[in-house]
Amino acid sequence: MSAGNAHPYSWSSIINGKYNGAEIASIGYPGVTAYLNANKDTLGLPEAKVTYVWTQDITVSKSIAASSGIENIAERAEDMIGNIDAVILARDDAEFHVEMAKPFIEAGIPVFIDKPLAIKQEDLDWFEDQHAAGNFIMSCSSMRYANECRVVKQDIASLGKLELVTAVGKKDWLKYGVHMIEAMFATLDDPKVATVQHVGEKGKDVVHLTFENGLPATIHLFMDISGTFQITFFGQQAWRTADIKNSYSMFRDNIIEFLRSVKEGKSRLDFSLTKNIINTVIAAETSRLSGGKIIHLK
Repeated sequence: MSAGNAHPYSWSSIINGKYNGAEIASIGYPGVTAYLNANKDTLGLPEAKVTYVWTQDITVSKSIAASSGIENIAERAEDMIGNIDAVILARDDAEFHVEMAKPFIEAGIPVFIDKPLAIKQEDLDWFEDQHAAGNFIMSCSSMRYANECRVVKQDIASLGKLELVTAVGKKDWLKYGVHMIEAMFATLDDPKVATVQHVGEKGKDVVHLTFENGLPATIHLFMDISGTFQITFFGQQAWRTADIKNSYSMFRDNIIEFLRSVKEGKSRLDFSLTKNIINTVIAAETSRLSGGKIIHLK
């Protein structure tokens, strides 16, 4: 578990069908309790069960286990190896992803890694090498499965030729930029990116993208802005906005896709799509650090 990320609670609850709403709210996540309460009739995925939990704090591990009906608490993450069929690495601090995923990947265990997969090129290269060697790695933002974006996607042809895409959200680029990118790219059928330029500032991130087909897009991510995550698609004939709010639905669909992937023996999400997204995240930060230089992706 990493600071500000309640996925170990919510994802375990979605899978196991059990949760202690008062406990989750008391540690600072009333929003998680609210969406679990609202969707309690669809909680539980009968083909899977979370049977082990490990965090860096035994008190947190006990809390998650008690809340979500998890039978075993591991003293070390590696202790789970040999007792599980797959693992969800639910931390979103990407600087630790290689270190924490490595024992499971080397043991041949399918791994889902929370977004963003990496924020450094060398880490992305390592994961790509592991994928090329045949190891099972799946990583994405759950916004790839946002219903609000899929409603837009089913109607996108009616917009006519797209002229511009804009996205607005809150929080920091390195953890939350991937949300906006993943949702936008998935709605557009994952186009390749040609150029990336950061034209804002840290905490008020504004990133300009150009896709290989010439379509421009801008992403605005501000730490202190109000509102949710919104993406607007402007065509020559019409426009549509995806106002992304249903966290529970996209989390559940993401988990289902991971479970289906485990059963099929490989990720249903092609690694090249994740690479395209993470390269864009890294390129924007590289551009910011270089004073707004245009980064060309190949």
